[in-house]
Amino acid sequence: MKKSMLALLLAVTATTTLADDAQITAELKKLGVKDIEIQPSPLAGIKTAITDQGIVYISEDGKYVLYGNLYQVTDKGPVNLSNKLLMNQVDKLSKQMIVYPAKNEKYVVTIFMDITCHYCHILHEQMKDYNDLGITIRYLAFPRGGLGSQAAQQMESIWTAKDPAYALDEAEKGNLPKELKTPQMIAKHYQLGLQYGVNGTPSMILPSGELLGGYVPPKELLKILQEP
Repeated sequence: MKKSMLALLLAVTATTTLADDAQITAELKKLGVKDIEIQPSPLAGIKTAITDQGIVYISEDGKYVLYGNLYQVTDKGPVNLSNKLLMNQVDKLSKQMIVYPAKNEKYVVTIFMDITCHYCHILHEQMKDYNDLGITIRYLAFPRGGLGSQAAQQMESIWTAKDPAYALDEAEKGNLPKELKTPQMIAKHYQLGLQYGVNGTPSMILPSGELLGGYVPPKELLKILQEP
């Protein structure tokens, strides 16, 4: 009898949880939000929603929404929990990245870049310096002009080339691809950039999940990565 009652309670609880998530999803869709994934949050009575427009925190009845990063206060300083969640989305795109590996890898930094970006070009010219410091660089594409821009079409050609790293190196030398492709792979990169709140390039995702905007020279980046 006790086992039957326990099974019934578990079934009811599971159904209630699903209903709550469905209600939250429905409420968010009213705001024009798409691609919603509901997860728990460390805050009582609040759930996390990973959406196409970033991460939001919403009450379990779906009536109250908080937008912005959630930080955990620790002895070592604030930890951005929102960006940590998005690292899962970054890892899903790992096979689509153009990677310049360090021989003696100590850190992996993922960078949103644009082939029309001056500071991205400076960064790329210093690739050997980053790699020599043990920093592996992984590129995702973020066309600043949007998915309808020529740069987006060119980057689609680069990222889908037989040898993407070679194609990117050539583009950085001024030998841009002649074939323009409709952004499909690049659209996923761009969407992730929007979720992170990227509004310029280069933008660096550190191993901690923290987003660092702008160009950072090799030695300065190493110092940032070495900080506890």
